[in-house]
Amino acid sequence: MLSEENIVKVVVIDDSAFMRKSLKLMLESDPEIRVVGTARDGNEGIEKIVALKPDIVTLDIEMPGMDGLTALKIIMEQVPVPVLMVSSLTTESAQATLQAFDLGAIDFISKDLSYSSINIRNIKDELIEKVKQIAQSSLIRTRFRMRRLVQSSQGKTIYNRPEPKKINFESVVLKFNAIVLGISTGGPQALLNIIPQLPERFPLGIGIVQHMPPHFTKTLAERLNSLSKVRVKEAEHGEVFEPGKILIAPGGKQMAFSNTGSRVTVDISDGPPDSVYRPSANIMMTSASTVFPGPLLGIIMTGMGKDGVEGLKQIKSKGGYVIGQNEESCVVYGMPRAAHEEGLVDSLQSLDNIVTTLERVSQIWSKSRIPAGKGEVQ
Repeated sequence: MLSEENIVKVVVIDDSAFMRKSLKLMLESDPEIRVVGTARDGNEGIEKIVALKPDIVTLDIEMPGMDGLTALKIIMEQVPVPVLMVSSLTTESAQATLQAFDLGAIDFISKDLSYSSINIRNIKDELIEKVKQIAQSSLIRTRFRMRRLVQSSQGKTIYNRPEPKKINFESVVLKFNAIVLGISTGGPQALLNIIPQLPERFPLGIGIVQHMPPHFTKTLAERLNSLSKVRVKEAEHGEVFEPGKILIAPGGKQMAFSNTGSRVTVDISDGPPDSVYRPSANIMMTSASTVFPGPLLGIIMTGMGKDGVEGLKQIKSKGGYVIGQNEESCVVYGMPRAAHEEGLVDSLQSLDNIVTTLERVSQIWSKSRIPAGKGEVQ
């Protein structure tokens, strides 16, 4: 029998009685999770958090009275605890979910799926896995412990960020044809910390697979574009993959690449029916390694599962270089761990060091005066 200290304690906040009951039943189907309290709005939810001290909270966005975003802001300021947002599959909810990441939310699940009898098993498995991964993450535990310490010490400085370590890989940088990046849980906030820091004339095209449903990837791309010097957009079928352009694979679709003879273009499709992920980093990376004539820079970041491993194998087989996000800076050290354990990662780097490395790529290309022609096939 599990001891109390090994049980993940959850508070569920949702105005829908059906959703509160559904989430409770799904979560408690796992013996390692217990819903210690439920609440119908933000005010009641905050009271339950203060009284019950859960390990994690699920929080609906749209609620009467105190809505989810207002409640989240108060939670992070007064009773810091990891929060998993519960969001509908709409453009409005996607925008609100990105605001929630800014306020400190860790991740989200789609409540619409939980109404579908066909997908009930999938949403249950995803919910349970996310709750357990978040609760077990050493990075998240440390982050929220520090927030509580800061709160109790009335804002005294207790942590100094170390200077990022410079990564030297000049011998391979000038051979890269493109960058392909796979990311999942914790990805939106990580991308918001990286993409806006890229210089305007970044010399390589970047293809990104972020595990998200429809609407969310478009909203994320628009948000990143508004904050960045480079162009960021949700990928469209047939468009050219160009220098300085960042393309995010559409949620619910697969992104691959085609050689048109003089340029590389994007293929958007429903993809294989048996694919676990839509979009899939494996599909994007494998396609890129086939289409581009030279080596690629592969980046695998925070997220659950093993998506990206097979694609990175193809990248490595053609002389590519792979960067994995390190455990300390990952929300969930799953995808990078899987790649590292397969011996595919050349360098494990913190989020800050990944930024530094990409800046270094731009500096080296600029000094070499090589024209940015990554979208063209040599």
